[in-house]
Amino acid sequence: MTAPTPYHPGSRAVQDRVGVREAADHVGRAIGPGIRPVAAAFLELQPMLVLGAADERGRMWASLLTGRPGFVRATGTHQISVTGGPAGSDPLAGVLAAGSSPVGTIALDPRTRRRMRLNGTARPTPRGLAVEAEQVFSNCPKYLQHREIEAYAPMPDEAGAVRRGARLTPDQEAFVRAADTFFIATTAPDGVDASHRGGNPGFVHVTSPTQLEWRDYPGNSMFLTLGNLEADPRAGLLFVDWTRGTTLQLSGTARTAFAAGERTVRFTVERAVEAEGASPLRWSAPGYSPANPPE
Repeated sequence: MTAPTPYHPGSRAVQDRVGVREAADHVGRAIGPGIRPVAAAFLELQPMLVLGAADERGRMWASLLTGRPGFVRATGTHQISVTGGPAGSDPLAGVLAAGSSPVGTIALDPRTRRRMRLNGTARPTPRGLAVEAEQVFSNCPKYLQHREIEAYAPMPDEAGAVRRGARLTPDQEAFVRAADTFFIATTAPDGVDASHRGGNPGFVHVTSPTQLEWRDYPGNSMFLTLGNLEADPRAGLLFVDWTRGTTLQLSGTARTAFAAGERTVRFTVERAVEAEGASPLRWSAPGYSPANPPE
């Protein structure tokens, strides 16, 4: 009898290509549908949650949700509740309010350099969202920058400026080049996943107003993100200005190039949404992860 696996054929194809199937099987045992007490306690301390999903047109996006600690909490061993949701201008606001949606979430705490992922199905509630968990697991602190919260800025009565386009502006290109962290949402037949990428500033290269690329650094051997892209190239990226609260969301497609033992992900921008002051969190300057390769 074949043991159940958390991996779909896309992830298996990448694992086999890189030669890490055995390592992936080992770490994959940590993926399960239940929210353990330590995970529930971690969630209740978080002031932010990144959520990935497809919009009404099928475009993938990653969105930032924020609140005072406790706005995300486990309401059982297989469900979390989120008070509030994305702003009305967010690309995912409509689909999340309309009904059930496959989602991937990641709670990342720069203060402790810890993160956990919870993937499942979201539905609207009177207070925000509920997510029924299908996959729950933690990741190591590799490539996470350390930051402390310096302030919760009061949210203005009116939303800040929102800029939409189909290509990056020069200021947005500079925003991406200066980033040390971004989030990526991907999808496959078995659901949606939200993950993190980190490195020293400059680790994301802007090769044109519609093209980005980055090296895929060695990780946990699961290849959930690259496996999803193997099955479906749609992806959504989220960049955060940690000191001003501005967010830059990009939707498009991504493909992985394999060469000489390295992997490079090339992302094509199809839509861009920049929202000023989208987050009330104001974070300190980063302490870079010692795992970050030099750029």
